[in-house]
Amino acid sequence: MLLKDKIVSKAEALLPELIEVRRHIHRHPELSYSEYETADYIARRLKSLGIEYRSGVAGTGVVGIIRGEAQGSGLTVAIRADMDALPLTENTGAEYSSINTGIMHACGHDAHVAMLLGAGEIINIMRATFAGTVILVFQPGEEKAPGGAKLMLETGIFDSLKPDIFIAQHLLPEMPAATVGFHPGPYMASCDEIYITVKGRGGHAAQPSQYTDQIFIASELVISLKERVTKAAGNETPSILGIGRITGMGATNVIPEMVEIAGTFRTFDERWRKTAGVLIRETAQEIAAVRGVEINVNIVEGYPVLVNDETLTLRAIDLSKNLLGSERVLELPVRMSSEDFSFFAARYPAFLYRLGITPHGKEMKKLHTSEFDIDESSMVTGTATMAWLTLNLISG
Repeated sequence: MLLKDKIVSKAEALLPELIEVRRHIHRHPELSYSEYETADYIARRLKSLGIEYRSGVAGTGVVGIIRGEAQGSGLTVAIRADMDALPLTENTGAEYSSINTGIMHACGHDAHVAMLLGAGEIINIMRATFAGTVILVFQPGEEKAPGGAKLMLETGIFDSLKPDIFIAQHLLPEMPAATVGFHPGPYMASCDEIYITVKGRGGHAAQPSQYTDQIFIASELVISLKERVTKAAGNETPSILGIGRITGMGATNVIPEMVEIAGTFRTFDERWRKTAGVLIRETAQEIAAVRGVEINVNIVEGYPVLVNDETLTLRAIDLSKNLLGSERVLELPVRMSSEDFSFFAARYPAFLYRLGITPHGKEMKKLHTSEFDIDESSMVTGTATMAWLTLNLISG
């Protein structure tokens, strides 16, 4: 039997186990950096599989290590799955719905963990057939800055394990179930959080000479920022300045002393990312000076641009076509959403690819919504693809 047939057969046989693991984690979701029960569950599963592991990495992270036993030299391949859930109340009606009020696995991280455990089980069974090392990375805090990937890197654990390649798989409802998708090169945008406060004199709306109009000034600032950033970016640099919240606790006849603005800035150009930050601050100070108010800008640096290594990604595409057939391997456009896997990709040759989870003819359940759910049979494809890519790439 060919290697790919063995891997697919083992992944198919694992489906009941994958579903069990995924549903257990789905029932017991935990927020970013608080994935204590999830980490303990993963550690117990790794121990039962006879896989060496280290826990407590960057708080709740778990790292499994599978050492190949074949003669010769091989690479070290790391595979990442994120573990955290979102602050959402589930509305799927599934019998495995979350039992933790207000917390839900609405981004598929429960399935990511299940598939990485499944791929690890397959790889571990086959460890006599390869040289090299496979690192199973169960990462906390993908959904919340500064990002669990960054925190795991800062522990220094990978300085000793020395991965040559980093791989991640993420669900994508827009793709048909049991397909995979790739994009070589820059794939996902950077993401920074912007917090602005406009402070001045409040007062009765009927007495404009007694106050500075913070609501008006905040509105002026938002419009100016949108116009200036868009103009400076031009047509060649995809960028988004999105303002998601403006809060001024006044009344119909009360001008508030302070207005708060919150938003996000995203782009595919790291140099422009820094320049845009300067432009945002300069614009705020110009308006503050003209209007006689105090404007404070706090830009919280988030995730960098995710760049998929082109050579590795193209090879992964060819390998995936060999495993699944060309019709199940899709080419993906760039996305303005962000991923903290970009921290790994900035340090090591890496790629993140997508797994389709929506059955043909069924309604798509979008990520980060209370109705999100998946076609669990697609986990066979995800598990097999992870194991197949790893076992082929580890030989160099």
